[in-house]
Amino acid sequence: MLRPMASLNSLVANHGTVLVVDSASTCVQAGLLRKGSDAIWARSRQEAGVAVFEVVAALLNSAHLEIRDIAAYGFCEGPGSLLGVRISAMALRTWRAVAPGHMPCTYAYRSLELAAHELWRAGTPTPFAVIADARRDTWHCVEISSPSGAQPLRRLPAPVLAEMASDLFLPADFRTWAAPPRTAQPVPYSIADLWRLQGDAELLLPLSEPDARFPEGPAYVSWTPRIHRAPNRAST
Repeated sequence: MLRPMASLNSLVANHGTVLVVDSASTCVQAGLLRKGSDAIWARSRQEAGVAVFEVVAALLNSAHLEIRDIAAYGFCEGPGSLLGVRISAMALRTWRAVAPGHMPCTYAYRSLELAAHELWRAGTPTPFAVIADARRDTWHCVEISSPSGAQPLRRLPAPVLAEMASDLFLPADFRTWAAPPRTAQPVPYSIADLWRLQGDAELLLPLSEPDARFPEGPAYVSWTPRIHRAPNRAST
């Protein structure tokens, strides 16, 4: 059975206090949303191991709250910086575990879907796709080929992406290790703006444990160990 999607506004209405954490790009971003109050946002360009805790601490201090006061989390599970997303996931698991008497709910969204949905909402002609470097000459891709909505996140080889008829968009501050297969237009990736404009969009999915999620799981190759011995030498 498919789990129901939720909007950010519905999370605030149902839980009261929601913390959003996004470290998919080189600019770590977070937001604190409370029922009856204006949302507050923070961002940092330090490395994710510092920035995740820096921006969250800034938000909590500004609102005179503690981490145990958070009732629900909105978590960007990628794609983007794998290390950054995993640091956020580790932080959320720890913060949920120390909450007294209850386990805050966690909802995940995907960076490229968030950016693609805003482009679609703003009237960008279809087809178009939002991409992010997946390394090894491959690219994460969310394509909107018709007004009906986005296709599932895919990982495509660069030659396949180059042959697509869709216009390509690359979110700002996403790391690239290779040049895009053809010119991709930059698109802003500010979660304060994206969620302000899309607060009612059902883009969040409930999940049990925060983690980095991509189109396919890790691949493993079987390896058979060999015993290496020194070559025999003829006796003299």
